[in-house]
Amino acid sequence: MRRREFIFGIGATSLSPCALAQQTPVVGFLNGESQNTFARRVAGFQKGLAEEGYTERQNLTVEYRWAEGQYDRIPALAADLVRQNVRAIAVNYPNVFEVKKATSTIPIVFTSAADPVKVGLVSSLNRPGANITGVYFIAQALEAKLLNLLHELVSRTAPIGILVNRKYVDADRQLQEVQGAAAILNRQIQIEHAATADEIDKAFSAAAEQRVAGLLVLSDPFFTRRRKQLVLLAARYKLPAIYNERDYAEDGGLITYGSDFADGYRLTGNYVGKILKGAKPADLPVLQPTKFELVINLTTAKALGLEVPPTLLARADHVIE
Repeated sequence: MRRREFIFGIGATSLSPCALAQQTPVVGFLNGESQNTFARRVAGFQKGLAEEGYTERQNLTVEYRWAEGQYDRIPALAADLVRQNVRAIAVNYPNVFEVKKATSTIPIVFTSAADPVKVGLVSSLNRPGANITGVYFIAQALEAKLLNLLHELVSRTAPIGILVNRKYVDADRQLQEVQGAAAILNRQIQIEHAATADEIDKAFSAAAEQRVAGLLVLSDPFFTRRRKQLVLLAARYKLPAIYNERDYAEDGGLITYGSDFADGYRLTGNYVGKILKGAKPADLPVLQPTKFELVINLTTAKALGLEVPPTLLARADHVIE
């Protein structure tokens, strides 16, 4: 009897690593951009998972899928994660629509700059319903605020340039908001379109020829991926420019205003962790940021020969010198 128990014990021990591996949950992370561009956001996502007790390569596996700006790859990448039957998928907007098409059962946690109710992602923010929830950055609702800040900073005798990607799914909505804000300010605007790296170069050249007072870069994942190009061109043409993400200012951009995207991804990681513990997406309200950061790069302002009004400096959450 003891010998039989001993043999059984050896067999159970030899199987336990395999059993442990089978118990390790696997989640998907799908993004239309590149890992290098979104490094801070990935770190935020990992931090959020850790806060819920999940650490990669210890008790969790994350399958990352990056489209590198090739959005036509998104449906195949989404289908791949669904075939692997991951426990949840974290995905950014607007790529979340492809994941939503691919599965109605796997929990989806999105990050979105657009209003998820208006664009049809969820039925309501408090009770999103179905298999989806996420974090709403309110980035596009801030376009008017960005225009107001730039209006305060630059000369009011020349128009403000607006850089928009005509291929972005919410481009029309963005322009409507900016045009409405410009009308209230009685400020002329000059719209420049860019959907490729080459078109960005041409847009800056055109804005400089039009002698715009400054440039507002609208919220768009494509522009985020090209932010170093944007910042360098703003410096070359001596254009005061405003952006919606802190990363621009840290790369040399003049001024930024928006929510902390890395912290938003931390909240996404929190939600994925909660889902792994049994929470249902339909019962998790869509989260919204409570803090918005105004960041001013004084080094860039000096290079542009621009004096930042003391009233604006006093409102800054962070000043780069």
